[in-house]
Amino acid sequence: MWEGRGRRALGTEALAHADVLHNLARYLTGNTVDAEDLVQETYARALRAADQFTPGTNLKAWLCRILRNTFMSLYRRRRQDPVIGGLDTVNPGVPTAAEGSFLGDVELDRLRKVVGEEIERALMSLGEDARTVILLDLEGLTEVEVAEVLGCPVGTVKSRLARARAALRRQLADYARG
Repeated sequence: MWEGRGRRALGTEALAHADVLHNLARYLTGNTVDAEDLVQETYARALRAADQFTPGTNLKAWLCRILRNTFMSLYRRRRQDPVIGGLDTVNPGVPTAAEGSFLGDVELDRLRKVVGEEIERALMSLGEDARTVILLDLEGLTEVEVAEVLGCPVGTVKSRLARARAALRRQLADYARG
């Protein structure tokens, strides 16, 4: 169905979701280099499977599902590799400070960095399923779309999302009180 020009059109449309895919990949892998590799592999797999995509359906959800499935496949392979030790041994890097600054305010930049690091630390402490539902929710996917990406019932997404949000609230409670 996506032969020739159609395949190029799908590829062009898919590139519009690069930021969403990179954000999800960054939080799944814990570092930028692995995230870039994961996004590249996601696009390669998506183009190879282009004939399986139904035009008019949610391309972003389809790409996120490919990314998650690719991550899970790589994760399983790496866990079994005694040389690498698996993605669970990766120490998430410190996030970079937000680019640019609000009117050059150094204190505001420092505050953003501290808060951003704390939020990222809280997100990275969540399990992979919880982190994924939070990130897909933040990317604007509906619960139905998240269920499609994860391959589970909507009710499961709702409960995972509720538990993940509660865990984040507990971990970030100091900011709410302060």
